[in-house]
Order: sequence, then C-alpha cells, then structure tokens
Amino acid sequence: MNYRILGRTELNVSVIGVGTWQFGGEWGMNYTQEMVDQILDAAHEVGINLIDTAECYGDHLSEQLIGGYISRHKREDWIIATKFGHEFHNLFSRTDRFDSQSVVKQLDNSLKALQVDYIDLYQFHSGPDAAFDQDELWETLDKQVQAGKIRHLGISIGKNNNIHQVKRATEVGAKAIQVVYNRLDRVPEEEVFPACAKQDLGVLARVPLASGFLSGKYKPGATFASNDVRHRQDAEHQAKLLQEVERIAQEELPEGVDMASWALAWCLKHDAVTTVIPGCKTAEQVRANAAAVALL
Repeated sequence: MNYRILGRTELNVSVIGVGTWQFGGEWGMNYTQEMVDQILDAAHEVGINLIDTAECYGDHLSEQLIGGYISRHKREDWIIATKFGHEFHNLFSRTDRFDSQSVVKQLDNSLKALQVDYIDLYQFHSGPDAAFDQDELWETLDKQVQAGKIRHLGISIGKNNNIHQVKRATEVGAKAIQVVYNRLDRVPEEEVFPACAKQDLGVLARVPLASGFLSGKYKPGATFASNDVRHRQDAEHQAKLLQEVERIAQEELPEGVDMASWALAWCLKHDAVTTVIPGCKTAEQVRANAAAVALL
C-alpha cells in the first residue's frame, strides 16, 4: 500500500480507502456485522487505513456497523471520515439538517454509533451554498474541534463544479475536499483541483469507478434492482456511459490489465488527488481495489 499526507492535516492516509455507502442498504444488499468485519479485516490486511462513511448511510447504520468492528480492534489503526447534514428517513429519502444545533446532535450520534471518542475528518455533506455560508455553523464546528471530538474538518461537495465552497475551504477551517472524480467525469480538473492545489487541500475522490461502471462488469443494457441507487439513474445516460466504457476498454486499457485497477490508478495519477474511496461489496473486492497501487 502507498500512503499520502491529506493536505494540511497530519493524516497519513492509504491511497486506496473504503467507501461505505453500501453498508446503509442502498446498493442492492443488506449487510450483517460479519460481512462488514470481513471487508474491514481484508482492508487492514492490505494496508488500507481510511474508512469513509456518513450519518445518512442508513440512520447511522453504516457507522454502527463500522463501530461494531472498530470497538474490537485498535482505533489508532484507522482514519475515520464521516459526514453531517442530512436526516435519514428511509431508503433514498433524507432531509437537510445543517443548523448548528442539529449538527452537534449528529456529531454526538456519529461518535456513539462509531464507538469512538473522536472523528478524524468531519465533512460538510453535499449541502447548498446557503447552508455552507452560515458563520454560526463553522464557529460551532470549530468549538467541537477544540473540544477534541473532531481532528479535522472537510467538505464533500455535492456538485463537481461547486467552486464557491472549495474557494472558501481554508476560510471556514476545512483542510480536505471530497468530490466525484473518475475517467468518465473529469469536471473537477477545470476549477476544483486548481483551487485545492492553491490552498494545499487534500482531495478524496469518491465514485472513482463511476458507480461500478468502470469495474468492467457491466455492459450496455445492464439493469439494477429497485433497492440499488443506480436503478434511479437516467437509463439513457447510463447507456451512454456504458458505451464510453466499452470504448475506453478497447482504446485506453492496456492489454491484460484489470479495468477497475486501471481506473483507480488513473485517478491517483492526478497530482491533486490524495486518495480514492471506492465502494466494495466483498472482501475480494477490497483486495482487488488495493491491487491498483501496483500500477502507480
């Protein structure tokens, strides 16, 4: 495994992390503690130390499953990133909650679910600029940093061209940006990455496999179960993406190289990107993701 310092933090993160939205049940599977244990055991074995989750992946469900694992292992072996800003109601249904009082409650609930005393990276989660621009919110979060509940603040931007929040990152005390970035979506290269470089912000690239399309497993016409978030995406757009994946496989993918490994390494070769956080459904997928470091 390779490691990089995340921006202006002292966090030495593995270049491959574990994304855990799937643990909340919105990617076509429900997870048991045993399944999560196997995934995180595999991550530890290959040197991965970064787990990314959120309060609304289930009603703190993803965090609870991670906490069930962390409580039985060494806390210091892991860098835990989670997020705030949404109240989960049921699958695919959330309400924004970015007022300072709600955020403190979310933080305390996340700490309880994760069974930890502090969170390494606490991220503003895909909220609108009006919510982001509340001075009271960031003052409250700074107090939580001073209290030791949070080590560092970050911003997970909801739109890849949200330069407003990125440009204000240092001003509000954030040291890392999370953004969708992959071979099929290069929008962050235009403005977001230069702004991150200017401020020395760490970058977590989410959806680096383009919701699994860059895994090489799916062909045009692929369908998804009703409890899989991809079922809700525009079918015509999906078809175009899968056609582009076929072109990439024919014209860009080196012979004999696994597409998923190539796609993860492709993201990591951009100077702005610190780490990628692909989702994974099994321990075998964790090990396959980690193999991408051989291509760097």
